[in-house]
Amino acid sequence: MRPRFVYVTYIRTTPEKLWAALTDPARVEKFWFGMTVESDFKTGSSWTLKFKDGRTADTGAIIEAVPPQRLAIHWRNEFKPDLKAAGFTRCTFVIEMADYYPDFGGRAVKLTIMHEAEADDGAPMIEAVSGGWPKVIANLKSLLETGDIAFIGKK
Repeated sequence: MRPRFVYVTYIRTTPEKLWAALTDPARVEKFWFGMTVESDFKTGSSWTLKFKDGRTADTGAIIEAVPPQRLAIHWRNEFKPDLKAAGFTRCTFVIEMADYYPDFGGRAVKLTIMHEAEADDGAPMIEAVSGGWPKVIANLKSLLETGDIAFIGKK
């Protein structure tokens, strides 16, 4: 089995608001440590993630875009030689409504992120994202639920 990382969280929001946060460059910059994203998020479009200083962090293409339910990105790290050598990965976001404490009338969106290596030697990239995704998504969840990011990455 090829290396993969799966992360699941529940966010008090709507699928539409979560989709917008994942695909709007201004919102991405807020929760992703100041990173900027360049894409129109349509199937076949290019996708680039850049550092604050303009250097390219990651590149790829949108494999699948089904607003507001599913987004898949063909993804490769560009700034760390060992991660770049590990090759491309596929990152899939699945967005679905979920009952969350239904006895109390709560509703939430279930976000599942599956980041999978395309080659057996992709373990370094999967190891890297397994440390990064929980921090990025903590900020995203906080931003959507409170209007501010978590402490992670704040100055």
